[in-house]
Amino acid sequence: MDRHGVLAAAAGFQRTNQDVAFHVVTAYYNLVTAQERLETSRQIVKTAQTTQDAAEAQRANGRATLPDVLNARAATSQSLYDLEASIGAVDTARVVLREAIGVEPSDEIQVADPAGLPLPTEVAQSTVDLVNTAKQHRPDLRAISEKLEAANAELKGAKSEYFPTIHFGASAGQQALWPSINASGPNPLGHSNEPVWNLGISVHWTIFDGGLRRHEVEAADSRRREAEHEKREKEDAIGREVWTSYVQFRTAVRQHEAAETLLTSATTSYDASLDAYRYGVKNLVDLVTAENQLAQARLAVVQSRSAVRIDAANLDYTTGNLLRQQPPVAQPMVKKP
Repeated sequence: MDRHGVLAAAAGFQRTNQDVAFHVVTAYYNLVTAQERLETSRQIVKTAQTTQDAAEAQRANGRATLPDVLNARAATSQSLYDLEASIGAVDTARVVLREAIGVEPSDEIQVADPAGLPLPTEVAQSTVDLVNTAKQHRPDLRAISEKLEAANAELKGAKSEYFPTIHFGASAGQQALWPSINASGPNPLGHSNEPVWNLGISVHWTIFDGGLRRHEVEAADSRRREAEHEKREKEDAIGREVWTSYVQFRTAVRQHEAAETLLTSATTSYDASLDAYRYGVKNLVDLVTAENQLAQARLAVVQSRSAVRIDAANLDYTTGNLLRQQPPVAQPMVKKP
């Protein structure tokens, strides 16, 4: 199930508003993150086991002590403990996702392989364009705009009460007259029909009303100004939200790039420390330190990748593009890592 599949499932349960969609997308990416963290935990266990095997081999050769082996075994046990926690986190995230979609918890849910998910890295629009897009697409701002339009219409109606009302009326008919001396023919008292018209105009103008109309105009104008103020505040808030989400996304992308660089360095450092330890150049403390740095770097990559995905979804959310069917202008450009 990909991101659009999750949104489609939410739509099937008639809960396709922005807030629910963002909740579903966030729950989905949290599950993806938990799965990636589980895979990373398995890698950490393998690395810890490698360190333990190296320590036991060195002790067998007489170049390591029992405390060294015990420390390595403790590190392996800790990694196994963390692995079980990661397994539980995946199960919990799966339950949260199914709850967000609106279905019963189950292990049958299928999620796309995290390695195949593209990672957003850039934004196609400038921040000014993103703010303008948000002002056009945000449903909360649209609701306030409709409220302002209604207030303007109310004010216009209240002012119109000062003007007179003019009513026009007209009617037409056919009138039958009998007897009639105007009838032609041998029977001067026969029937006679004549058309009848009626035109009328009336003017109603209230001169004195004890200030009622003035009060209604002032009240309508107050509601209009209140709606205008609310709209300005919402536009300002949207601008701040878009800027904040954009900065967060940009920061997350840069942190992910730094985490990838850190992982490369930590991997190289651990491999070099492992070789040096096997040749007796370094001690176990140096190797365990490199192992811990590698574990932290792996987790940092997972966490930073998760932040990029969620912050990209948050940017879509703040610009009002999360539920748009067509690719929005502010849709982040993506490339596979």
